[in-house]
Amino acid sequence: MNDARVHRRRLLAVSGAGLLSAVAGCSAPRESSSIEGGSTREIDRDNLADGSTFTDVYDSIIDSVTQVRVFGISNPLTDAEGRGQGSGFLYDENHIVTNDHVVAGGEEVDLQYINGDWTGTRLVGTDHFSDLAVLEVDHVPDAATPLSLSNERPVVGQEVLAIGNPYGLEGSMSQGIVSGIERSVNAPDRRFSFPDVVQTDAAVNPGNSGGPLVDLDGNVIGVVHAGGGNNIGFAISAALADRVIPGLIADGEYKHSYLGIGLLSVDRIVAEENDLEAATGIAVTDIVSGGPADGVLQGATGTVERRGEPIPVGGDVIFEIDGEPIPDRHALATHLALETSPGETIDIRLWRDGTETTESLTLDARTVN
Repeated sequence: MNDARVHRRRLLAVSGAGLLSAVAGCSAPRESSSIEGGSTREIDRDNLADGSTFTDVYDSIIDSVTQVRVFGISNPLTDAEGRGQGSGFLYDENHIVTNDHVVAGGEEVDLQYINGDWTGTRLVGTDHFSDLAVLEVDHVPDAATPLSLSNERPVVGQEVLAIGNPYGLEGSMSQGIVSGIERSVNAPDRRFSFPDVVQTDAAVNPGNSGGPLVDLDGNVIGVVHAGGGNNIGFAISAALADRVIPGLIADGEYKHSYLGIGLLSVDRIVAEENDLEAATGIAVTDIVSGGPADGVLQGATGTVERRGEPIPVGGDVIFEIDGEPIPDRHALATHLALETSPGETIDIRLWRDGTETTESLTLDARTVN
């Protein structure tokens, strides 16, 4: 049966298949160990339904999707230690990808594969700003093979499957479409946003975090991050994961570009109050002292009230970075995340004092404050 699943995944990859949760809680190194288990999936049953294309995708990758069990999580309200759970998937021969928020604060992390096998892990690296984490595992079943990150950008309307362990229900799958791309989603502490997030209407619930959101070829288009409720779920894009994960494996961390500004997307009212011809771009509301933009860009000089809200006026409005249009804050976050690195110098075309001009600045690395 396992050989058949592996064969199906390879067949999907070749043929295209047509349709188709700061490094925290580091586990101390321990001896390599694994415990074999059993799974109801190994039981021969009669009168099975034929399934669908979705069944084929599920069968082709489920051996590579894991349940993540996190032990020793501190509860600040009770001072008691508890445990959490989420999902993950095999990235290469001995590394599992999951979410930072799934493993954060834990003392030990164990995994269980769909065939029932358990394995110990060591935390290789985490990245707070993309909510990604990498675990090194002691054991990988023969039937589990690494999942590929998609090299294609997702499009709205594309069919996708979320596979993981909602509420601890192992090996669950939900189906939907990509319902939005290049979103910026606020982190729980609201001090920053996760960039280049994929939005989906596939059911995503607690426990799905860290699992793969895949296309109908079985390629990972995103790492499930959270469910927003009301049929909205979010996943960290494969494009961002493809930049972050190798850094976590090699160095235990990843450096994100930092511009050091407060900002607001330009809408019609902002455009009117700043004498702009079009409602597009990023209004710079303030400058972080000592940041890359300090002394280069200019924040708003004041505000005016429209419809009961303060509208920034008098500061720079960013139109382009290195020749790429920046129509709103989501585009800015995506560009910085996918196209730049700390230490690089960027050219910014902007509107200042009624005139278009270009300024250059050198990006810094974002830090956890």
